[in-house]
Formats: sequence, structure tokens, C-alpha cells
Amino acid sequence: MSGVMLGFIRTVDAVNYRIGRVAMYGIFVLMSILLWSSISKTFFLPTLWTLEMAQFVMVAYYILGGPYSIQLGSNVRMDLLYGEWSLRKKAWFDLFTVLFLIFYLCVLLYGAVSSTAYSLGYWGTEPFSYFGGLVTGTEEVGRLERSSTAWRPYMWPIKAIMILGMFLMLLQCISELFKDVLRLKGETV
Repeated sequence: MSGVMLGFIRTVDAVNYRIGRVAMYGIFVLMSILLWSSISKTFFLPTLWTLEMAQFVMVAYYILGGPYSIQLGSNVRMDLLYGEWSLRKKAWFDLFTVLFLIFYLCVLLYGAVSSTAYSLGYWGTEPFSYFGGLVTGTEEVGRLERSSTAWRPYMWPIKAIMILGMFLMLLQCISELFKDVLRLKGETV
């Protein structure tokens, strides 16, 4: 069982490391969009797309960088007590708290899948079966949701990125859970 856990940990950590390293350059994309927004408002006609595109890029940056942040341990913690604990006590505490995070991410993932199905024109109550139907060809894409702004971009691409990011975060949390279990068994991870 330890071998399966180690394989899962290595795979998930490698995927999230690579995606996180790419996503961290999203800040430069965001800065470029905001710089163009400032220049166009000052010297030319203001563009309609810059603010909303900056929001989309920031969501992608945050969502795709989250698993990488958890992997590196750079997430915010209250170290008032935690910093002084032994590794074993930290592992027990992390094992307990990550279960709440996994539950929360499952709820968020379900909501993200439902919202993405809605943005693809599905108004039913079974979003997972809808996506299964899209794959098998028994369902069709309906009227696509658009933003209510003047630019009116389609919403499904950013919602799909949110699903991917939440799924990767869920996998990373399971990886952290496995790391804590292995630490409690006395194995090095």
C-alpha cells in the first residue's frame, strides 16, 4: 500500500509542480493586460476587454497556482502553536484538517461542474451525466452563457479552468493526506 501511495504522491506532485511553474508566469500576462489598459485609456480609446480579461487571468493564476502553493507548504498557517509541535503531532493535525479541506473541495468541484454545465446550455439537475452525454454524443451543447458586460465573452473557458484547478487541488490534498499517513507510519516522504 505504501508503494501505491508513494506512486500517487510522486505523480500528483510532479504534475502540480509543472503546472504551478507555468502558472506563476501568469502574473506577467496580468501585468501586460493592465499596462495595456492604462496605455489605451490614456492615449487611445479605452478597450472593453481589459478589465474582464485581467479578472480571468487572475482567476487562472490563483486557481492553477493553488496546488503548487500547497505542495511547497507556502500556504498561510497560524503558527502560534503549530510551529513548536513535533513532526508527528503536525502530521496528526494535518491529517485531521485536510479531511475538512477535501470535503470542501468536493463541494466546490460539484458546484463548478454544475456551473460549467449551465454555461454550456444545460439546465437540468445532473451535470455529471450531461458531460458524460457530451462525450458519448447523446447530449448537445445548448445556448452558451456569456458575460453581461459590453465585451460579452463566453464563460465556459474560465469555468473549465476552475474545474481543472479545483480537481488538481483535490489531488494535491489527497497527496498531502498520504504524506501525513506515511509520516505517521515512520516512513520518509
